Amino acid sequence: MKISEEMMAAHQVHPAPVAHVEPSMVSIPEGWFLMGSDSGQDCEHPIHRVWVDRFQLAATQVTNAEYRHFLQATESKHPPFWSDPNFNDPVQPVAGVSWFQAEQYCQWLSAQSSRIYRLPTEAEWERAARGGLEQANFPWGNERPQSLPDYAMRWQTGPEPVARYAPNAFGFYNMCDNVHEWCSDWYDLDYYSVSPDRNPHGPEPALVKSQRKASRGGSWRHHVKVSRCSARSSIPPEFQYADYGFRVAANV
Repeated sequence: MKISEEMMAAHQVHPAPVAHVEPSMVSIPEGWFLMGSDSGQDCEHPIHRVWVDRFQLAATQVTNAEYRHFLQATESKHPPFWSDPNFNDPVQPVAGVSWFQAEQYCQWLSAQSSRIYRLPTEAEWERAARGGLEQANFPWGNERPQSLPDYAMRWQTGPEPVARYAPNAFGFYNMCDNVHEWCSDWYDLDYYSVSPDRNPHGPEPALVKSQRKASRGGSWRHHVKVSRCSARSSIPPEFQYADYGFRVAANV
């Protein structure tokens, strides 16, 4: 009996898809915005006009529940705070991931889906954080962080569950608080003085002196828990700090 190609194809065993969670993505239209600050740290100078192409960014930081699928699928090592009750709530942002691990997560998530996920650039992150409020200090405006609801009661022993409070005007939660968020760029203190005005991606690796990766956003560990939209930070990409997490971006 001759078996047709159609019959053979119907009986082939196909691997089951790996469990994963597609992040809730928010689209940001292309456009210009003023990046940086004249009143912040030296690395935030000068204010410069930047064009960013349309892109998407996750509404929330990657949670423990989302990251668990990656760990199970890849048999990767758990972050150092994975079993700590102050950090392991499923809806808390995953904390203690290095830049390399955040990159690996993006690559894994891309392989499970029909699109390419990545870390945002500093310019994309700041555009999203500002929520269309040109040169405002914070995602909600210029009122001090202490004006936020329940400020004194929040972030006592670790990051809080994501999306507990209102998002900014673009629909992003916890953009300047909870955990620092890794960006794709290498960090250079003086990059703004030479940054291109369209879709800057940070300095070339060969030109970087510090060998640190850029990060954005505030931290539950800081005295002031919420950062300004323009505030920049950085650490070596292999570091795993209790207040470092990430959110994913994607091209449109």
